[in-house]
Amino acid sequence: MNDSSWGAPPQAGYWGPTDQGHGHGHVPSPGQAYVQGAAQAGPAYDAHEAPQTRPMPIVPDVAEFGGHQEDDRGVGRPSGAPVRHETNPEPMPDAAQPAPKPQKKSAGRDLSAAIGVGVGLGAVIVASLFIVKAVFVGVVAVAVVVGLWELTKRLDERKGIRAPLVPLALGGAAMVVAGYVRGAEGAWVAMALTALAVLVWRMTEPPENYLRDVTAGVFAAFYVPFLATFVAMMLTADDGPERVLTFLLLTVVSDTGAYAVGWRFGRTKLAPRISPGKTREGLIGAVTFAMVAGALCMEFLIDDGAWWQGLLLGLAVAVSATLGDLGESMIKRDLGIKDMGTLLPGHGGIMDRLDSLLPTAPVVWLLLVLFVGPG
Repeated sequence: MNDSSWGAPPQAGYWGPTDQGHGHGHVPSPGQAYVQGAAQAGPAYDAHEAPQTRPMPIVPDVAEFGGHQEDDRGVGRPSGAPVRHETNPEPMPDAAQPAPKPQKKSAGRDLSAAIGVGVGLGAVIVASLFIVKAVFVGVVAVAVVVGLWELTKRLDERKGIRAPLVPLALGGAAMVVAGYVRGAEGAWVAMALTALAVLVWRMTEPPENYLRDVTAGVFAAFYVPFLATFVAMMLTADDGPERVLTFLLLTVVSDTGAYAVGWRFGRTKLAPRISPGKTREGLIGAVTFAMVAGALCMEFLIDDGAWWQGLLLGLAVAVSATLGDLGESMIKRDLGIKDMGTLLPGHGGIMDRLDSLLPTAPVVWLLLVLFVGPG
């Protein structure tokens, strides 16, 4: 194959010369025959009259049948059938992927740290409760002051609400002591004086947002120290340590039952807009655990107590503890935070542990007074 093969082919009826020796325009002699379509011995026309030919493209060699042809990598292909180049091979089906392993439920907190902190706090509370009552009152007062600090700090950080901490802390500690020394009358008087101190203290600052700040201050005084005062009032009875221990045990057992049952069997949300993690199954677990614990505590810890009273007490504790937990969840959701603090590893802050204890304290105090008297 050469370049001339891409020229125009001879047309039918063309009379070309029979040999190369005849020049252009040669007329055959009478003795010569005209041969139509005979092969030419030389070029049929001169170079200067040659028509323009198309350039021959470069075509890569393809392996022929029977021989060996090396590709651009120098690898010989075996003889036989022609090689077919597949430009778009069909995709292979994906191999079957193993099913993902089901993930285990997570508790959401460091359980080892939470258990360790809980055991340490329990040891301090029980030791102070049964050794010297006044020491336990001091533990409650310290917890109140720290809780007030956490609450007022979060209000300031998240909402710009400046509830005065100094009168709240002093009045809160005095409230707990007054409840232990003077009972309910002393607690109410201390509460009123604390609220008045909040109003006066806030007057030292500009009047902007005065009503907002003092309202938050009075709320904080009622929510933390006043409710905690009922724990101190329980302690004044002859079997005061046993009453306080019953209060603590039932609240902890209620929380534990709600957590255990809800984590394992929880399906139906209790209050998804307030606390998405709480379930109705968890509430059933809280009620069941607390009622059983209440029957045992009233039968073996409280003087003149009866098991059926413990059932009612446990039911009331489960409800009040759940409502208290939901109430603080509302506050934290409004503030846009998960925990009130970080003081207790695995738990959050002090207020994150007081959320169910605070509203349960007046409920237990009142029911014990109704069931077995003030002591």
